Amino acid sequence: MSALYLLLSACSSQPQIPFSYSLDPLSFEPGNTYNVTDGRARFREIFCAANEDHGESLPDYTPCEEALVRFEDEPDPTGLPVNLGRSSTNLLGKMVPGLAYSCVKRWLNHDSSAPNHVATLGYETGFIQVEGIASSETNADLIADYVAGLGAEYDDRPLILFGYSKGLPDVFAFLVQYPELTHRVAAVVSYSGAVWGSPLADEADEKQLRWLTLIPGAECEKKDSKALETLSPENRQAWFAEHTLPQHIRYYSVVSFPDPENISNGLQRSHKKLAALQDGRNDSQLVFYDQVIPGSTILGFFNADHWAMSVPIARQHEVSQAIFADQNDFPREIALEAILRFIEEDLESGAAVSASP
Repeated sequence: MSALYLLLSACSSQPQIPFSYSLDPLSFEPGNTYNVTDGRARFREIFCAANEDHGESLPDYTPCEEALVRFEDEPDPTGLPVNLGRSSTNLLGKMVPGLAYSCVKRWLNHDSSAPNHVATLGYETGFIQVEGIASSETNADLIADYVAGLGAEYDDRPLILFGYSKGLPDVFAFLVQYPELTHRVAAVVSYSGAVWGSPLADEADEKQLRWLTLIPGAECEKKDSKALETLSPENRQAWFAEHTLPQHIRYYSVVSFPDPENISNGLQRSHKKLAALQDGRNDSQLVFYDQVIPGSTILGFFNADHWAMSVPIARQHEVSQAIFADQNDFPREIALEAILRFIEEDLESGAAVSASP
């Protein structure tokens, strides 16, 4: 999804639903349509505690109240202490990246700052390499190769799969295509994930997608260019009508919900286009409620656009920052740490409950 801006040039019109700080149609009330659990209060406590403790020593420090959007219905803090020590469960977190990442990764020269930071806290993280413009069915095979290849030393380490943007449908495809491997997965995180797709995918075509293979140093596969088909809202709805996600896995959603002024220049056009097609409450690629996994625990809503959440352009390319990534600063290190700490705490709590008589 992070490369769709390259494919769109249509002019925007008035938004169907203007931007506002409203969560409708998402609801945390019992029996809500998405069947989600509200984890915002505890996640905010963890994020803010880590941010206050060591956030200023890391890149792109952002005060807690500026980074996390607070809605009127957010519950009060739990008041429970936050453990900022080393991981007690040796979580293994792996990110499946979004559309065209393999096409641009050499140029991007990702600094791995977030994985390096959480490694000092006992968490092992990184990327599962998939094909940047391939279908989710193709990339499911690559995810399966990685999971099947985990050695016996990983048997007792909870595996957390993060799906960023189109990477999330790739994870979903893996879960249903390889049920014999799902016992290795403890949790799945939608990290600005394309759960329900994006109308922007219907506005582009396969020929435009193949242009991305011409980027100097691109490593994206040319034989399968079905990524846009995967991201079509019609496709995503049909997929969920035919498949059920494994129930033993825990699901979490981390949503990007930027103020329009916090969207980079290079994403303004796609933000306005998506507003005209669907809803002004979007991160330039996805409307906020289309990032939510049904039955998941929602951790928080970040005031960041689609790139800022995961693509550190500004840190590596000053000229690009000035031209089209001017709102790219985001505390990715603290965000990743807080997500892992929340999940670790949640998994330990669930284990304690299941072990009790």
